[in-house]
Amino acid sequence: MPRTRKKVEVKVAPKGAKLQLKWIRSAIQAPVKHKLVIKGLGFTRLNQVIVREDSPSIRGMVAKVPHLVEIVQQ
Repeated sequence: MPRTRKKVEVKVAPKGAKLQLKWIRSAIQAPVKHKLVIKGLGFTRLNQVIVREDSPSIRGMVAKVPHLVEIVQQ
């Protein structure tokens, strides 16, 4: 059974909009690129919730690791 990625909707957010992101799954067995994305988003601990600007670059990073990170609130 082939694995498929979760589809993340790309929305244009109003200026100054924020995203709350939560790190939900460990990156121990994840590829190095996925670990770098987690670090680039600013996560330091599992189950940590962070707030980031809603921008295409942040949404792109989240789209690369949808199995590790979830959007809690937009």
